[in-house]
Amino acid sequence: MRRRGLALLPAGLSLLAIAEIIVFILVAHAIGGGWAILLAAAASLTGMALLRREGMKGWRRFQAASVEGRPPGDEVIRSLVGLGGALLLAIPGFITAVAGLLLLLPPGRQLARRGVERYATRFVGFDAFGPRKVRVRPGDPIVVVDEDRPADRKPAAAIEGEIVEGEVLR
Repeated sequence: MRRRGLALLPAGLSLLAIAEIIVFILVAHAIGGGWAILLAAAASLTGMALLRREGMKGWRRFQAASVEGRPPGDEVIRSLVGLGGALLLAIPGFITAVAGLLLLLPPGRQLARRGVERYATRFVGFDAFGPRKVRVRPGDPIVVVDEDRPADRKPAAAIEGEIVEGEVLR
């Protein structure tokens, strides 16, 4: 699966470059060539300035979380999304600039942060986000899984009865 994704990367980047050229020509026809170049240059310069700012802000948040003994996962994710948005804004082109701008605005940033967090916990195999709160509805059994048992076997126990709110610790 990963090899196929990497094999498609050059084709995807080529399609993006062609799309960027087409969009640039359309924008140049709409507002003029000089204004289109000026707008693209302004977006790229803004992206470069934001790269530095987002990187420093993320590094400070990471250090503060480490000093306070908190899991730094949330700060790292916020930084990655901000850096990704700034990087897309710094790349010359209107499509990447719009995508970068969407990642820098709060709604897009929240959506991307949740997606990256889900990916990190599911596929990367680590949970740097600290304990999770869970809530169980009345009547749902709580299943205790013994990690030493094979996955194809039944759970070790199912607990029914009183609801207990708590944190899941690893």
